[in-house]
Amino acid sequence: MKTILMVFMCLIPMMGIAGVAKDMAEDPVLEKRMIGLAEKLRCLVCQNESLASSHSDLAEDLRREVREQMNKGMSDDEIIDYLVERYGDFVLYDPRVKSTTLLLWFGPFLLLGGGGLMLFLQLRKRKRTLMETKTELTPEAAQRAADLLNEQKDTQA
Repeated sequence: MKTILMVFMCLIPMMGIAGVAKDMAEDPVLEKRMIGLAEKLRCLVCQNESLASSHSDLAEDLRREVREQMNKGMSDDEIIDYLVERYGDFVLYDPRVKSTTLLLWFGPFLLLGGGGLMLFLQLRKRKRTLMETKTELTPEAAQRAADLLNEQKDTQA
């Protein structure tokens, strides 16, 4: 038991050190720029995580590649174009508007408009059906209803 406790006590300082991540680039400005760009890019393994926050091996490789291209003097747009050419539009969190992504950008609005149109047509049809089935009371039925109401008032009083 003492041995386990002693091993655990020796590992406690290592746990504190493990959570601290160090910048990979020597230049903090370059590292900040890389993180800003990596937040606009999607991790190809995690898919719903940005390249900046992913811990996958591929994400680390892509961040290293982005750093190397920044060191070569490439602009952010050039780096994005390079990654899109190599990995496709999926690498972007906000894909560009073009013929292959039109449905992605405007599909939700089309669905919302189509649903609203269907609701409008259904309500109009329902109103028309109710108006057609509406019947007038005959004078005898109206008198009978009045008599029933009067009887009910008399019994309550």
